[in-house]
Amino acid sequence: MKKSYFVLVLIITFLGYVNSVRAQYTSKKVRSIHQAYTDSLKNVEYNYIFPVLGQGAYSEGYDIPYPFGIMANYFWTNQGILVNNLQLGYKNAYNDGNSFDLRPILDDEGNEILGFGDNSNTSYSYNVRPDLWVFPFLDVYGIFGFGSSHTEVNINRIGNKEFNLKSEVDQGIRTAGVGLLAAGGVGPVWISGDFNWTWNKPELTTNTTFVNVMGLRMGHVMKFRKHPERNISIWIGAMRVKMQSETLGELSMKEALPQEVWDNKDQTVADYWDWYNNDATIGQKLVADKVLTPFMDELAKRNGESVVQYGIDKKAVQEWNMLLGAQFQLNKHWQLRFEAGIVGDRKSFLASLNYRFLGLKRKSSE
Repeated sequence: MKKSYFVLVLIITFLGYVNSVRAQYTSKKVRSIHQAYTDSLKNVEYNYIFPVLGQGAYSEGYDIPYPFGIMANYFWTNQGILVNNLQLGYKNAYNDGNSFDLRPILDDEGNEILGFGDNSNTSYSYNVRPDLWVFPFLDVYGIFGFGSSHTEVNINRIGNKEFNLKSEVDQGIRTAGVGLLAAGGVGPVWISGDFNWTWNKPELTTNTTFVNVMGLRMGHVMKFRKHPERNISIWIGAMRVKMQSETLGELSMKEALPQEVWDNKDQTVADYWDWYNNDATIGQKLVADKVLTPFMDELAKRNGESVVQYGIDKKAVQEWNMLLGAQFQLNKHWQLRFEAGIVGDRKSFLASLNYRFLGLKRKSSE
């Protein structure tokens, strides 16, 4: 029975997945200098409900984390985004009959009239993650938080002509999600990975953005000689972020365009009409008259009170980036963790504080 349990744990350890904000894991000591501590684990009488198979893990000499946890996180990220399939709508604030619903900006051959340059998103969030180790190798968790996002979209072409127009949008975001993980190690070395799914609701969009995150990590634990429950863990890893592409929303032109655009609006409007009069095809002019010209008239003559409706398809420039991280575990209750995304288009920083506890005991059989 013990042998089959050991094989099960080992297989799931190296094929499983772990929370992207946790270096806590089930480990078995191999030729440890803390032999007395390792031997004491085998004598533990574990009478708590979770994790299931917890007694078996201790009997085999595995050091398992306390099953219940609550983690507070701060997360910052900056990444490039690719934008296409822009659609625009217009709610005119001056009742002059120019309002229209969402329309794609395509010429008569189906090509997009507007081209995009370098676009980016910078965001930060605060969240809490309650979790439970159901088995010594399998953890489930929730994600609940809020934050803020700054998105910059640059239009650098209209037809075949160079054109400069920048939109910047700042908005709050609410987040909720779930995740599954497993983790484990042999001696001081551990390997882990995770899957989580979050639903993010920016305040200026009409739809919720779905994001899937997968992380893979491998690390090394250095224990304190006189305090075997205290350790420092360092690791390297990789993370993939995949987001839902379609975004729909609306905001006033005053909110959508930064002050520098309004300060230089005469040049922007002049560039637009230069393209319209000298380079635009008949098909492009037909689309421009229905979609783009109302915006240029607003920019030239009004103060930006009209509402812009928009729809875009977006994705990260790079889905994968490299991670470096470290965690200090004071004891089996408290852990402090830092992680940075450093290689790749996405840059990120994570700081988290985790508190763990044992939870409910089993009912006595007596």
